[in-house]
Amino acid sequence: MSKREIEAFIQVKGLPLYRAGQLIHWIYERRVTGIEKITEFSKELRHKLGSMAFISNLVLLQKLKSSDGTEKFLFSLEDGNTIESVLISEDGRHTICVSSQVGCAMGCSFCLTGQSGFIRNLKAYEIIDQIISVNRLVSPEKISNVVLMGMGEPLANFEEVVEAIYRVVNFIGISKRKITLSTAGIVPKMLLFAGKAPEVNLAVSLNATTDEQRSELMPVNKKYPLASLMTACRKYPLRPSRKITFEYVLIDGKNDSVQDASRLVRLLKGISCKVNLIPLNLHPESGLKKPSDEKILAFQNVLLKNRIRAFIRESKGRDISAACGQLRAGHAGK
Repeated sequence: MSKREIEAFIQVKGLPLYRAGQLIHWIYERRVTGIEKITEFSKELRHKLGSMAFISNLVLLQKLKSSDGTEKFLFSLEDGNTIESVLISEDGRHTICVSSQVGCAMGCSFCLTGQSGFIRNLKAYEIIDQIISVNRLVSPEKISNVVLMGMGEPLANFEEVVEAIYRVVNFIGISKRKITLSTAGIVPKMLLFAGKAPEVNLAVSLNATTDEQRSELMPVNKKYPLASLMTACRKYPLRPSRKITFEYVLIDGKNDSVQDASRLVRLLKGISCKVNLIPLNLHPESGLKKPSDEKILAFQNVLLKNRIRAFIRESKGRDISAACGQLRAGHAGK
C-alpha cells in the first residue's frame, strides 16, 4: 500500500494514525518479513492486523557472486514469475539494478530480456521488494544507489515506477540524486516523468546515430525516431550541473566506427550530457560481437576531442551471467 492507503487502512480499523508511521518504519527500515515480528505492537494488535493483511516478500531462488564482487539475485514473485536484480559494490557504494517488468516488449537485438518477450508489469511493491530483499541479504551494509536498468522498460510501466521511486525516497530514505532511471526512449512519457516523479537522474539508451541503425537494434525507434527522441532530451528540464546520461552499447561492425562517433557528437550538440560507452556483454543468442579495444578507444577519443565526457563502462559480473535476462533464461531452461 501507498502511505495514503496505509493511513486509510489504519483509520478504518479504528487505530490511531501514528500506527501507520510505525508500520511503514518496520516494513521499509527494519525490513521485517511478517506483521507478527513487529514487536512495537502488542500481541493482540499483531494478531488483529495479521488476520487481514500481510507483508509481501520475494522468494530468493538463486544468488551468484562474481569474482569482481558483483552479486546477482533471481527472485520468484507471488505468481511464480521470476525477475533479476544485480548488486554492484565499489568505492564504498552499493548500487542495486532493479527490474520494472517481467520480461520486456522493446525487443532490442542485443538484450536477452527483450528476446524472451513481455509477460507483465511489476507492481510498485515488487520493485521496492527487490531493494528490501537485497538490503536484508547484505546487512549490515546498506544499498546507497538505485538504478532502474534491469529487466523491462520503466516508462512503459509509468504509474507503478513513479510510485516506487517515491517510496524509495520517502520510505527507504535514498536520495533522489542517487536514483537513475534508464529508458529506451518512450518520448511522450519522458517529459511526463519529469513533471510527475521525484527529480532523479535520467539515462537514455541510445546505441546508434542513424534511424536505420537504431531501428535495426531497437525497434522502439520506428515509433519514436531519433529526431523526436533528441528533441525530448533537449526539452528535458535539468537543474544546473545536472546531466542526461546517454548509454551507448558498442557492437562490432554495427555502431562502433569513428564516423558513428562523429555523428554522435552532432546528435548531442547543445545537450548537457555525458556518455557511457558499454562494450557489448555477449550472449550466444544475439549473434553480435564486442568491438576490439582499439575500436572502443578510437570511438571514445572522438568524443573526448569534442569535449563530451565519455566513459568506458565494462560490464560487471561476466562470469555469473550478469547481463540482463541471462540468469532468468537459464533458470527457465532448467
